[in-house]
Amino acid sequence: MSGSIKTRRVLSLSTLFPNAAQPRFGIFVAKSLEALQRDTHWEAVVVNPIGVPPIAFGRYKPIAQAAQDGRDFGLAVHRPTFRLIPRVGGRLNPGVIARSVIPLARRLHAEQPFDLVDAQFFYPDGPAAMQVAKALGLPFSVKARGADVHYWGARNYGRAALLETAQQAGGVLAVCEALADDMATLGMERSKVTVHYTGLDHDLFRPLDHVGLRGRVASSFDIPIARSDTLLLTVGALIERKGQALVIKAMGGVPNARLLLVGRGDDRASLAKLARECGVADRVHFLGSLDPTSLPPLYSAADAMVLPSASEGLANAWIESLACGTPLVITDAGGAREVMRSADAGVIATRSVRGIAEGIRQVTGRPRPTADVARTVAAFSWEANGASLAAYYDSLV
Repeated sequence: MSGSIKTRRVLSLSTLFPNAAQPRFGIFVAKSLEALQRDTHWEAVVVNPIGVPPIAFGRYKPIAQAAQDGRDFGLAVHRPTFRLIPRVGGRLNPGVIARSVIPLARRLHAEQPFDLVDAQFFYPDGPAAMQVAKALGLPFSVKARGADVHYWGARNYGRAALLETAQQAGGVLAVCEALADDMATLGMERSKVTVHYTGLDHDLFRPLDHVGLRGRVASSFDIPIARSDTLLLTVGALIERKGQALVIKAMGGVPNARLLLVGRGDDRASLAKLARECGVADRVHFLGSLDPTSLPPLYSAADAMVLPSASEGLANAWIESLACGTPLVITDAGGAREVMRSADAGVIATRSVRGIAEGIRQVTGRPRPTADVARTVAAFSWEANGASLAAYYDSLV
């Protein structure tokens, strides 16, 4: 349906969206809206508010410089700034974002009317989108991805904002059934929540030929990988919730294991210290944040992708790894059971050092044909994601 006539327009508000300073930030949002725009009758206009402190120093300086309008992923993207107070401004952010966005939204709506306002993240985007929609006199939708509901829902003011937003919204999306159930437990109307699974680029994420692959990975990242090594991969932000510390500790029980950590975050230094304390520093390698095109060789070369998260929605890394033919060792978090419907996908392990070590041994001790592993996520695609999003939007207008 590429090039189809656009008969409806959505103003999509998303603080999660790639920019020049953070090219992978919210890439899954960009890919979903790209598919919607490319393959359906909906036109999406993105407003990507960028928070900047009163003095943009350190890591905020390039972020402030990235607040430029443009056209990315085939989408018109507007990047207004709002005043951000790091770490303590959470309660204020929805209102500040709304005040920054409403004048722009009114101008865009006057130039060419929208049919719907959409928030791609539940907080602070959702309450802000609610105010924007009210200013434009339009219905609005909001999507929950996991951390936004679990983190903010644990705070009184955050929970109140989430519940009000869900009540006022024309519809609510969740990335998996488990998250939709969590939202109902929080107090949202379960019948109002539609599950919208993530997409996948099957041309990029697919099993690669293992002949010589480990050698290429070793050369590219200057890592000594032996033929006999059990190669483990963990993809995710280096934060406590993702559980990289458990994987590092578990390596004591898998003596020939070598761990590649992809991602960046506040726990980088503490994880490196832990690896030294556990005597496995020579087998733990920090690769930093990588472009998506760099990931398939890593997934394909690994014996298992290990991610013992404390909480999740439905992790994109799960789907990407399986698509590359590499099974998972994950914990029973979020939509894990919605992905692990076949033994070919790997194992759901107990979230403990012993449990993760045992899960690694189970998966690596029973190699699975890569084609069988990849088949477990055959239904995930950005085309399906965009089509289902269009159908859902249609139901709201």
